[in-house]
Amino acid sequence: MLADSFGRVATDLRVSLTDRCNLRCAYCMPPEGLDWLPAPQVLTGEEIVRLIRIGVTSLGIREVRFTGGEPLLRRELESIIARTAALTPRPDISLTTNGIGLARRAVALREAGLDRINVSLDTLRPEVFRKLARRDRLPDVLDALSAAADAGLTPVKVNAVLMRGINDDEAVPLLAYCLEHGYELRFIEQMPLDAQHGWKRAEMVTATEVFESLSAAFALSEDSERARGAAPAETFLVNGGPARVGVIASVTRPFCGSCDRVRLTADGQVRNCLFARSESDLRSLLRGGASDEEIAERWQAAVAVKLPGHGINDPSFLQPDRPMSAIGG
Repeated sequence: MLADSFGRVATDLRVSLTDRCNLRCAYCMPPEGLDWLPAPQVLTGEEIVRLIRIGVTSLGIREVRFTGGEPLLRRELESIIARTAALTPRPDISLTTNGIGLARRAVALREAGLDRINVSLDTLRPEVFRKLARRDRLPDVLDALSAAADAGLTPVKVNAVLMRGINDDEAVPLLAYCLEHGYELRFIEQMPLDAQHGWKRAEMVTATEVFESLSAAFALSEDSERARGAAPAETFLVNGGPARVGVIASVTRPFCGSCDRVRLTADGQVRNCLFARSESDLRSLLRGGASDEEIAERWQAAVAVKLPGHGINDPSFLQPDRPMSAIGG
C-alpha cells in the first residue's frame, strides 16, 4: 500500500500527461505562457503506463485521473487510456480537461475505456471567458460538454473557479446552466498555485460565499445519500434532488485528514501532496533499469513522509515552486 505515518492510504493516482496548455487562465499562468518541459524530460507513453501498472497491481491504486496542463494535447491519450483500462484489477479512469478539442475525441476516449470526465467552465459570458482564459474558446467548451454527455462520459462534471470582480456573480447562472443540461457542477476555491504567485486570500471567493449566493436562488440541503469519504467536494442536493452541486473548500475547510491522492508529474516525479515542497524522482529509476519492486519501494517511501496537511493556513506556508499546470490537478 501507499500509506503515510498518519494512517492515510493513497488509492487515487493523478497522472499529469503534459505541462502544456492551450489556454492561459488567469489563476494558473501568465498571458505569455510558461517555459514548457523539454521533450526528453517528459515521460513516454510506455513509461507512464508502466508506472500506472505498478501502482495498480502492486500498490493498491484503484482510481486513475489523467490531468495536465491540458491532457488532450497528448497525442497518444487514447492509447494510454486503453492500456490502463486493460490492467487487472481495472481502475476507475477519469480525465480533467479544459474541453478544447474534446468534441471530436469524446467517442474515441469512451471507447478506449475512459469512464468519466471533468470539464473546466468558469463563465457563460464570452467576454469574461476571453478575460479569464485569454482565448476566445467558450463555444468549444460548451460543445465539449455536450459531446461528453452524448458519448456516455457521465456524470459529466463541471469545475468552476470564481474570481472576485471577474466572475464572482456567476454562481447562480452556472448552476442553472448545469441543471438544465444534466451536468454536475463543482465550485473550487482558488488555490495558491498560480505561476505568478499573485494569489491573495482576501481576493479569494470562499466556499461560504458561494453557498450563500446559491442559497438565494436554490434550496440546498444536506446530501445524506452520498457519503463524502475521501472525496474533495462537499455536495448538496439542489431543490430536493436528485441534482447536486459541490463545493471544494481546499483553503477554508481543508480535508487533508481524509486525503487519498498521490500525484505523478509529466516528468516522472511523485508528489504526495498538491502543495508539497519536495518530490521523489521515478523517471531516473525507469530510465536506469530499475525493477518494478525498486520503483514501488521509492514510491512507498515518498508517500510515507506525507505531512498532516497542506499548511495554507499556517503563517509559514510557502507556495510550491511548480504551478498547477506543471503539477497536475
